[in-house]
Amino acid sequence: MELDPQAIKLNDAIKGANPALLDMLSAKGKAIFFPKLGILAQSAEANGKEINATIGIALEDDGSPVALASISKNLNLPAADAYPYAPSPGRADIRKLWKEMVLRKNPGLAGKTLSQPVVTAALTHGLSMAGYLFCDEGDTIILPDLFWENYGLIFTHAFGAGLDTFPTYTEAGGFNVEGLRAKLRAPAVRGKKIVLLNFPNNPSGYTPLPGEVKEIVAAISESAHRGDKVVVLIDDAYFGLVFEDGVYAQSIFCELCDLHPNILAVKIDGATKEDYVWGFRVGFLTYGIKGGTPALYEALEAKTGGAIRGNISNTSNPAQSLLVRSWSAGEYAAEKKQKFELLKRRYDEVKRILAAHPEYREQFTPLPFNSGYFMCIRTLKADSEKLRQKLLTDYSTGTINFGGVLRLAFSATPTAKLAKLFDNIFKASKELSGT
Repeated sequence: MELDPQAIKLNDAIKGANPALLDMLSAKGKAIFFPKLGILAQSAEANGKEINATIGIALEDDGSPVALASISKNLNLPAADAYPYAPSPGRADIRKLWKEMVLRKNPGLAGKTLSQPVVTAALTHGLSMAGYLFCDEGDTIILPDLFWENYGLIFTHAFGAGLDTFPTYTEAGGFNVEGLRAKLRAPAVRGKKIVLLNFPNNPSGYTPLPGEVKEIVAAISESAHRGDKVVVLIDDAYFGLVFEDGVYAQSIFCELCDLHPNILAVKIDGATKEDYVWGFRVGFLTYGIKGGTPALYEALEAKTGGAIRGNISNTSNPAQSLLVRSWSAGEYAAEKKQKFELLKRRYDEVKRILAAHPEYREQFTPLPFNSGYFMCIRTLKADSEKLRQKLLTDYSTGTINFGGVLRLAFSATPTAKLAKLFDNIFKASKELSGT
């Protein structure tokens, strides 16, 4: 495919700052650009003119957006913040605010350079845009074997990339860094490696300890020093929900965003889980690489904006507006802490229940967990799918089966019913196994 001159210009900017990064881009990533010479540019040139017949929305005679009263009466937003399109890379105010919040929540980023976040339609879309930019057919993505099943739809079915897994845990119950290291040492097509890390992990609810993070970073660094070009996709969907002291509480993006010129860290996060707005569909993509320059980051942001423009055009303007107002409100921090404490109480209750019932380990064993929305149990005697079905039919209890592992969302289970959840699992397992 012949590249558009605008794509070539962006590629040249990336190559001039870091040739290794250009090699990390997929064929689609090299070809994409944010159009600055077409409709958008011509519309921008017409801003402020007496007559602006360029933009594809409908306006009243007074210049306000055409709106249905039956919708407007349910919105506590000015029409200009609800009805018009948002820019493809996202509103400037929300991008600025989110970056400020990321820096505040991750003090390890102090003094480091990173891109301006680009707004996506939440985490799924952010992961998909990362696949667009960095995954070619035949590429493989290295990740733990406990992973969100949507990764298969996003990376394998949409972009033809394989998922190359290693066991999540060691026998001692820690994160399996040596499994990651072994995968990174395996031969790679074109010397390019893609790693996907998700902490707190879905489904396991595990976040590594500081020592484990240090070893993860060392394994990735070793790969880069061998000459591999490493793209690390960091799914931070559940960022901030760490419930134990001594667990690494920042994003691993802090350790990777300036580690080596051969390592591109891609932080994929959003308000979905962090601010409990699952239906708003607002996420972000942020880039970090050692030696990253403003020109390099602007080129990556432009390519990301172009991919979004050609995919969904832009993300919800009302959702972005509502979040900006929330983050700027004086009560935001207190409200956030209150909801964190709710989930922490449920986490503590799960820990208490498991400690108080050693007999449960005759039927299942909990996998290590310390954070997030979920925890997992490995069934020991009953078939996990039969157990899931029996829980539905006989105990009015829903769980998720991952082939020998059941995922339990304590985030969605009333605190008073957590004890019944585990008792139901124990009883159903005993009935199935006959023990």
